Amino acid sequence: MHELAIVDALIDQVQGEIERAGATGRITRLDLAIGRLSGVCVDSVRFAFEMLSPGTILQHAQLAIREPPAMGRCLTCGVEAEIDDLGALCPRCASADVSIEGGRELVLESIELEDPTPCGDYR
Repeated sequence: MHELAIVDALIDQVQGEIERAGATGRITRLDLAIGRLSGVCVDSVRFAFEMLSPGTILQHAQLAIREPPAMGRCLTCGVEAEIDDLGALCPRCASADVSIEGGRELVLESIELEDPTPCGDYR
């Protein structure tokens, strides 16, 4: 299950981003984009996150995963359409000359932090 390695790298990436930004506060949410043709199983990422996040800076974070669809553009007739697999044929002309444009991403989109200053404390 390579998703364990992906989540392990994600924890390292978030730690590095937080340190580089000099950010403070507890991490409450991570937003990921995992494309449908990325070869990454979203359920396995969720499971690996549950296993690996305790005891790390992500132990209280919610994991939100967006699954962008794969888009293909036919190089023969120019139609753009959502596709389900790498060997998709054009839905209009049945050409196999389809360029995949999206759906393969694996991206950390955002890190949300809890405000370390309580509301009403204006000193």
